[in-house]
Amino acid sequence: MDIGLAVPQFGRFAALSSVSRVTREADSMGFAGLWAGDRLMTPLRPKDRYPGGDMPEAHRVFLDPFAVLSVAASATSSVRLGTSALNACWYPPVVLARSLTTIDHLSGGRLVAGLGLGWSSDEYAAAGVPWQGRAKRYDATLDALEVIWGTDPVSFEHELWTIVPSHIEPKPASRPPLYLAGFAEPALRRIGRRADGWLTAALPIPMLAAMWRTVCRSAEEAGRDPAALRMVLRANPVITDQGAPPRSGTVAQVSAYLATAAEAGVHEIILDLQHTATSDEHLLDLAGDFQARLNAAP
Repeated sequence: MDIGLAVPQFGRFAALSSVSRVTREADSMGFAGLWAGDRLMTPLRPKDRYPGGDMPEAHRVFLDPFAVLSVAASATSSVRLGTSALNACWYPPVVLARSLTTIDHLSGGRLVAGLGLGWSSDEYAAAGVPWQGRAKRYDATLDALEVIWGTDPVSFEHELWTIVPSHIEPKPASRPPLYLAGFAEPALRRIGRRADGWLTAALPIPMLAAMWRTVCRSAEEAGRDPAALRMVLRANPVITDQGAPPRSGTVAQVSAYLATAAEAGVHEIILDLQHTATSDEHLLDLAGDFQARLNAAP
């Protein structure tokens, strides 16, 4: 199992000093990936419930994912740089492709493109994107990315966007791995049909395993090899002596859950420690503790 780390991006960690230091040290510590998320705002009276409860207070301050990954690209040399996950529908495909390809270009081909639909209709409204019909827009975005990342000249015709025959460069070093987020059956089946992996959250193991079976069945039905797909789990625990893993608990307790998740098929863990760490040094200490425990797990 690979171990990744969320890029400092929100709350007290929304600072150049944190992004630079943590990404540089995570690279030297041997973390497999650095991952950035995507938030626009924290509504005072949200129309939609934040997954898992109330929106974290720290999300009132949130840096742009492309900007923090650009900093990470310049501060690192080997670690993969991923998005977990971009809300794909907020971006016209040519703009999304340009931003992602720039990260890939600046990092020497280390991009992992992770995309999702998002959950907040308030954010869609602020971005000027219709909430209704978002799944159709999402599929069209994926179609357009495949064309843009193919050979020139690029052309794409859709009711939402038109790309006249054009050169769109640079291209990624190679076609980036595409991971998709989602938990509903249509999302899981889409992952099996057309993605390289599934971006999931820290769920009860039986639920996680059942969803993964849906992904794998969909891959088989599409004539794809399910063994080639990857399951990437993002965990954002609060470290405390009194908690219930995976959302809270001691490092040992949360590590035990993550080790069990690996046995259930998880290929990579993304540790997001920004909800519990009090400083850059504390975050790196926690990351090192998790890394040591997970690497030692049977």
